[in-house]
Amino acid sequence: MSLLTDTASLAAFCGRLRGADFVTVDTEFMRETTYWAKLCLVQVAGPDEAHCIDPLAPGMDLAPLYALLANDALLKVFHAGRQDLEIFCHATGAVPLPVFDTQVAAMVCGFGDQVGYETLVAKLADARLDKSQRFTDWSFRPLTERQIKYALADVTHLRRVYSVLRKMLDKSGRMSWLEEELATLTDSATYRNEPSEAWKRIKARTRSPRMLAVLQALAAWREVTAQTLDQPRQRIAKDDALLELAASQPATVEEVKRSRLAKPLASSKFVDGVLAAVAAGKAVRESECPRLDRIDGWDNQSPRAIVELLKLLLKTKAESHNVAQRLIATIDDIEQLAQSDTAEIPALHGWRRELFGADALKLKHGKLAIGLAADGQTVEVFER
Repeated sequence: MSLLTDTASLAAFCGRLRGADFVTVDTEFMRETTYWAKLCLVQVAGPDEAHCIDPLAPGMDLAPLYALLANDALLKVFHAGRQDLEIFCHATGAVPLPVFDTQVAAMVCGFGDQVGYETLVAKLADARLDKSQRFTDWSFRPLTERQIKYALADVTHLRRVYSVLRKMLDKSGRMSWLEEELATLTDSATYRNEPSEAWKRIKARTRSPRMLAVLQALAAWREVTAQTLDQPRQRIAKDDALLELAASQPATVEEVKRSRLAKPLASSKFVDGVLAAVAAGKAVRESECPRLDRIDGWDNQSPRAIVELLKLLLKTKAESHNVAQRLIATIDDIEQLAQSDTAEIPALHGWRRELFGADALKLKHGKLAIGLAADGQTVEVFER
């Protein structure tokens, strides 16, 4: 089996890859019962060989692998690599650079939104994947030959997928589009889970600044606790419980008990932290309380009509330029653009503005129109 279980073999393999133009990389991990992902397997392929690396093998030191990933002369190819990059960033303190993500590249090349690896392998490598091990427990040892074969397929076929997509990007002149997309993915700040920002992941049912301040404090407490104990956030406290605590703002254990959703916390080891967080949120100055800028409701039908027109324009532009809609603008971007010409969204910058944003503003102000072409089948955009 192509499984490396000792540091010497890993070092030799990484040494042979040092002069390659690129390597393909994938990981298998578990995080159902932890905050931080538990790395169970790393798959790496060079031009001529591929191996699985066992991080759980006794005495295994991943330093040679981390050194290889830190080599800025070697391109690292992933598919949907955000979680893989997060693992390496957490382990080493830095994102492996440079990076090529085939899922993002496929979106730039017109393969649709968040296209799957299996689809790309079928279309670009003319191969079929065995997905029978999709839900395997990668932490269980020993690994079987079938598991190793399954895992290796995620990097061996990726070589061909990368090569084809790279040629397509070079031919279309869209490498700069991909590089712009990868800027966030390769920024180490992307993988810092700042406790003070954790509240933004919770769908708040309030616009009250004071309640948001309490929610922010509670979410920060939960994030720090989850990180410290290496437990999932929801195992510490559910989102609904934090929202109810932000609304009721209890000052005592008895008051926590009156909350149906938060009641379990009253008898847990976390109750003191909960009460301290609530008190901290209540003590925030009114001027420093967080606020939600995004408007969820619509006061009239005019903005909604604009949103629908912008959606149609986005679809038309995406199809005519053969690029995934989601890469150009999200629904949230569209709604912000409907309300403001100066919305701070990607669609109004760079290649997206040239492809879509500029015309979107013209459409909003009646300088552009959308209608059926002469064939009565296709939609076209024209100046008014």
